[in-house]
Amino acid sequence: MPSRNSNHSQETREKLDRLAWLLDSAIRLPGGFRIGLDGIIGLVPGVGDLTGAAFSGYILLQAIRMKLPFTLLARMGFNIVLEVLIGSIPILGDLFDFAFKANRRNMRLMEKYFEST
Repeated sequence: MPSRNSNHSQETREKLDRLAWLLDSAIRLPGGFRIGLDGIIGLVPGVGDLTGAAFSGYILLQAIRMKLPFTLLARMGFNIVLEVLIGSIPILGDLFDFAFKANRRNMRLMEKYFEST
């Protein structure tokens, strides 16, 4: 029987996965390419990328609360920083935001960790 903590962890991961999908892949474009709210928010000069980083930071904060290994947290943090830094470049950065999908990457890292434990 799974422990109460593992049930909570699974429930939290499902919610985070849904958030990552919303941020990175919720909108289907013609041709099948998917974008999310993070890329759209990022189009707003200045505050857009910081707002997207705050949502990404929430996923990272939850990973910290789940006591994931530091190396995994560092990789997740690097994905967020990379998306914010490159995303802040006008036009090119916006295209990068739509393609890189840091939140989905971070959720894959998290799921890979939980599958291996």
